[in-house]
Amino acid sequence: MGLFSKLKQVFSKKEETYEEIKEDNIKEEISDSEKEDIEETEKYVDGLSKSRDNFVNKLSFLGIKYTKISDDFYDELEEILITADIGVNTVMDFVDRLKKRVKEEKIEDFEYLKEVIVDELFMIYVGNDVLSSKLNIKDGELNVVLFVGVNGVGKTTSIAKIANKLKNEGKKVMLIAGDTFRAGAVSQLNEWAKKLNVSFFGDDRTDPSAVIYDGLKKAKEGNYDVVLVDTAGRLQNKANLMKELEKMNRVIGELAPNNPVETLLVIDATTGQNGINQAKSFKEITNITGIVLTKLDGTAKGGIVLAIKELVDIPVKFVGLGEKETDMIPFDIEKYIYGLFKEF
Repeated sequence: MGLFSKLKQVFSKKEETYEEIKEDNIKEEISDSEKEDIEETEKYVDGLSKSRDNFVNKLSFLGIKYTKISDDFYDELEEILITADIGVNTVMDFVDRLKKRVKEEKIEDFEYLKEVIVDELFMIYVGNDVLSSKLNIKDGELNVVLFVGVNGVGKTTSIAKIANKLKNEGKKVMLIAGDTFRAGAVSQLNEWAKKLNVSFFGDDRTDPSAVIYDGLKKAKEGNYDVVLVDTAGRLQNKANLMKELEKMNRVIGELAPNNPVETLLVIDATTGQNGINQAKSFKEITNITGIVLTKLDGTAKGGIVLAIKELVDIPVKFVGLGEKETDMIPFDIEKYIYGLFKEF
């Protein structure tokens, strides 16, 4: 049995359980962590429906269109994968590996080939690495998480949603408005802090490092667990942005050694290859430890997750699968693969 078949078995059972939970049949019989796991699976299934309807339906049609695995089949498969935003080089390598397996295993049955396709796509993300979507948060000390990304990708909203998750986990959270450039950024973050009932620090100064310094002093005095720092979304002048981020990192390191524990790049999944280019550019400027992928539910090209790992080699830490505060969830490659290929 292939990996995908095993995933289907496990997650199909979770979906059945989720339906029973909604009907209140077994709510008292499972733990909170099991319930959360099941509900996250459902979010992947619902949130990836647009990608699944577009991408997977095209793949399924190949099995009807072609009675045998031919060069034309591979050409069309390449086209489907490239239009799903997986990336040309990644797709070419993938198809070469697929051809090798088909030849070595003498695969002729399309049902089995589907299993192999999904397994190989899974391996694009996993490879030989042990990947974790968890934030590098240490108990009993101050943890600073820096957020970067261009304007319009949903950075401030992502910070708020992650703050909500951390607060619900029992963490004492502060938001710092380090985006002193965009009009309304400080007040927007402040409004989120009020809504979520978490602490906020920001003022009308134009030097973000000075704001961060004073905010961190308050966070240390107040024994906060996690500080989430917003930054300006400028990428036009890389040299200036690099200097600004270097200064921020120095200031953070002075007050909280070994921080920031994470520098998360926020990317809008609907921007496709443009988002990949942003990741490459930011990686040149500063040490990015993870990706926050917003609006994954809004794109029909769900392959961007695979492209990010293959082309930029930065793990996806969170994905946005809806508008609510609870719809920003830790990335899970198995739930993602299941949600994307459930009907394949």
